[in-house]
Amino acid sequence: MNTEANPADRVSRLRAQLNRAAHQYYTLDAPEIPDAEYDRLFQELQALEAAHPELRTPDSPTQRVGGAVLDGFAPVRHRVPMLSIRTETDTSPAGAEKFDEQVRNHLAGEQRRCELKASEPRHRAEPLHALALAALAGQPIAYVAEPKFDGLAISLRYEHGVLVQAATRGDGETGEDVTQNIRTIGQVPLRLRTEGGASPTLPVPPVLEVRGEVYMRRDDFEALNEAQRQKMAAGDKAAKTFVNPRNAAAGAVRQLDPAIAASRPLSFFAYGLGEVTPPAEGGPDWASHWQALQALKAWGFPVSALARQASGAAELIAFHAEVAAQRDALPFDIDGVVYKVDALALQRELGFVTREPRWAVAHKYPAQEQLTRVQAIDVQVGRTGKLTPVAKLAPVFVGGVTVTNATLHNELEARRKDVRVGDTVIVRRAGDVIPEVVAVLPDKRPPGAPEFTMPAHCPVCGSAVLREEGEADHRCTGGISCPAQRKQALLHFASRKAMDIEGLGDKLVEQLVDGNVVRSLPDLYRLGLAPLAALERMAEKSAQNLLDSLQASKHTTLARFLYALGIRHVGETTAKDLARHFGRLDAVMDANLDQLLQVPDVGPVVAGSIHTFFAQPHNREVVAQLRAVGLTWPEGEPAAHALLPLTGKTFVITGTLPSLSREQAKDMLEAAGAKVAGSVSKKTHYLVAGAEAGSKLEKAQSLGVPVLDEDGMRALLAGGGGPPGMP
Repeated sequence: MNTEANPADRVSRLRAQLNRAAHQYYTLDAPEIPDAEYDRLFQELQALEAAHPELRTPDSPTQRVGGAVLDGFAPVRHRVPMLSIRTETDTSPAGAEKFDEQVRNHLAGEQRRCELKASEPRHRAEPLHALALAALAGQPIAYVAEPKFDGLAISLRYEHGVLVQAATRGDGETGEDVTQNIRTIGQVPLRLRTEGGASPTLPVPPVLEVRGEVYMRRDDFEALNEAQRQKMAAGDKAAKTFVNPRNAAAGAVRQLDPAIAASRPLSFFAYGLGEVTPPAEGGPDWASHWQALQALKAWGFPVSALARQASGAAELIAFHAEVAAQRDALPFDIDGVVYKVDALALQRELGFVTREPRWAVAHKYPAQEQLTRVQAIDVQVGRTGKLTPVAKLAPVFVGGVTVTNATLHNELEARRKDVRVGDTVIVRRAGDVIPEVVAVLPDKRPPGAPEFTMPAHCPVCGSAVLREEGEADHRCTGGISCPAQRKQALLHFASRKAMDIEGLGDKLVEQLVDGNVVRSLPDLYRLGLAPLAALERMAEKSAQNLLDSLQASKHTTLARFLYALGIRHVGETTAKDLARHFGRLDAVMDANLDQLLQVPDVGPVVAGSIHTFFAQPHNREVVAQLRAVGLTWPEGEPAAHALLPLTGKTFVITGTLPSLSREQAKDMLEAAGAKVAGSVSKKTHYLVAGAEAGSKLEKAQSLGVPVLDEDGMRALLAGGGGPPGMP
């Protein structure tokens, strides 16, 4: 907030802030404040200088484009200055209407000046161009609308169709010679196309300066940062990740070693012109900016497919809205759109004011990055037990909404960014993406701010928090007993491959948990008809159907029950392996790590997860209560003491069986030691086929695989070996 009573003091402070920010952004490629904050400070300085003209000085940031030449690059004097475009800060559709009105108002002012000059005998007045007169008569002005790329502005100079120089914007008058680095960008033509491109009537001019943007695609940026993270993990202290694609691109262009620039995935879009040989000397005679863009495309330059001609303010508004809807899906970053008067004659009529052309404007979208302060760091527990640190922020308007929370992802990410309570941070939000902290401003950190550490116990249930080796995420070990995981635990428990409780879906679970009707898995089996029937979208019949399904689910298998508990890393196959190996639930619960590692396909991570789960007293209590409400399953001898009759045999099931579902048939076969596969091969021992068996039956017959119906399968299971006549 502005606390200086003296305008001169405030102007001095603003200039210092803006000069520092510009140096960080343009010269060091290490921005310390987001673009929106820079724009706000710049606009405040503009307003103060307008109100107090005596405070305006030639070295003010408002009087230059910004930037400086780095040591090591040769300076390049721009023959046509690379001036910046005025920014329309109104991000609503009214911004387009305002620009159209400003263009018309200036033309009207020019008309009045012409009329005044014409009334003076000693002056010969130049009449306005016919297009200007047409606009003043009410005809819509023709514009070109383009995306506003978030990259690094570059000027490419071609002489007789060959690239001879590439230069950065610099301060608008003098830039840096980055020719060797720009040559590494595949989208920049080293020689202009004249065959299969431009028509014979469009010869290459002796001199052509093309203005455009070097940028980095989002996917290329993510790949670059991932490679940097791998280097950091390998101990490379010089490696670092980049804040955003714009700075990654700028840093690549401004490398003194072209080999480094060549290793970075850069792209280019052309959008304008600098010096061009005039028509009288063999140059092109373009009437409009659109014609120039089409010529650039013909000569081999990439021009954005989003660029289009627009007639009047209404079509500018439509373009602004259309690109906004696509913004988050685009493969590159933009922060707005640009409108340019199309007719070059009108551009000359409109001219420039101070440092900006009157015939163009950048119409921005709501900022996707803003500054705010971290007030606290909370830890949230997700439905699967994952712990996520979340920065609680001083409210800030970013990406079109007010943001108060931003994810820090996990402890490793929070420490990598070194986010602490009290920090001033850059927050980014794009579209529906969850807001995140992009970077911290360490020089604004309050003294004594402690590093973030993940709690040792779950903030919801108090269970131990663990991070498995090789994983980034911490997890609550409470599992089925943790209230934060309750909904997920119930849905998994009721799923078809677990307890198969028909009618217990997402919306009903939401009601049961949110209404505190069900606090744990055993509570499901204590539900009564009246409370169920009273729930939204439930009637007595639906409630009774659910109770019947719950009753039926009490009779299950040990494998299904183990899978239903939702033990981390224990899927359907592992649950069956555990049931087969140990035979009894108590044996699984009491197994030590060495005993668990004896189970086929169970490694150290899975064994550790199972052991940790059953080491938690609350998980054992849930199992005891489930047994107490009537859940039962057949138990038998461990695999080590019982030879299963179908061990080593592979089955495939296809078609519709008369009295068994495929899942039931699969359970029966696996309980006898068989493996059930999904496709027929030479390694298949038997195909169990029902009605409408289809292609699997045909393949089995062609391979000579024995085919069983349901009765044959039952006979095989009852006999403990092959059916009569089978090998």
